[in-house]
Amino acid sequence: MHDLTPLPAAIGGALIGLSASLLLLTHGKVAGISGIVGRLLRRDADDRGTSGWFLAGLLAVGALTRLVAPSAFASSERISIPLALAAGLLVGVGTQLGNGCTSGHGVCGISRLSVRSTVATSTFVLTAFVTTFVLRHVLGGGR
Repeated sequence: MHDLTPLPAAIGGALIGLSASLLLLTHGKVAGISGIVGRLLRRDADDRGTSGWFLAGLLAVGALTRLVAPSAFASSERISIPLALAAGLLVGVGTQLGNGCTSGHGVCGISRLSVRSTVATSTFVLTAFVTTFVLRHVLGGGR
């Protein structure tokens, strides 16, 4: 754990929780990104503006962080575009099957003591663990 940075991690977690709480308190909406993107894509959604501005804020802060601290985005991982697209498609299908994503269930659902969200988040984490183990140790893609 040589990359342990408790203070920045705590600040980041607090900001995520604050943004999710503000969206829930001011608009009655859960800050699940798959739901936000889904509302943007639906023509009949009545809150496309709120969803659009929330997503724009996420992208703006990401772009600002990229400018101020480009090393935050440094990675030695290199994946192909088709693999990234396939992974994104599977995540999209999974969020529809799970009725939400990790941000919706993990951040917003668990904080509201939702049993469904706790089960969903546990399933996400277990699936990620198994997938990582298989890819790195069974199929030999580990470092």
